[in-house]
Amino acid sequence: MLKKTDKTLTEIVFDVIGDRWKVKIVESLLQGTQRFGELKKSVGNITQKVLTSNLRKLEEHGVLIRKVYAQIPPKVEYRLTALGKKLKPMIDSMIEWGTEYTSKMGGISKKWFGTEENNKVEPKNKDNEDEKSC
Repeated sequence: MLKKTDKTLTEIVFDVIGDRWKVKIVESLLQGTQRFGELKKSVGNITQKVLTSNLRKLEEHGVLIRKVYAQIPPKVEYRLTALGKKLKPMIDSMIEWGTEYTSKMGGISKKWFGTEENNKVEPKNKDNEDEKSC
């Protein structure tokens, strides 16, 4: 039984991959082994310091493996562990949910996500079928 000070399983998941960069890193590594520069490009607007920090945390949690090759110039590759690969269904579900959410809400709001003003998130129809079934 969990004590008041113990974390729930959901909280543990968020500790491991609970920010946008870690999720984007895992999503990128689901495509296969990548070097640091490839990851930086695929993840997007992330600083080298933030990427390095998140890669280290994911490695500490057993989500990915960092392989260093003894050569000059140094070569480092990152790949998901078997445990990390098990995150695929969750990432796929997040993508599916995000797709449905933006479709039903009529776009993405600048207020929340920093995108164009004309993509405000407002329900398309207040009498939505999903709301009727609740």
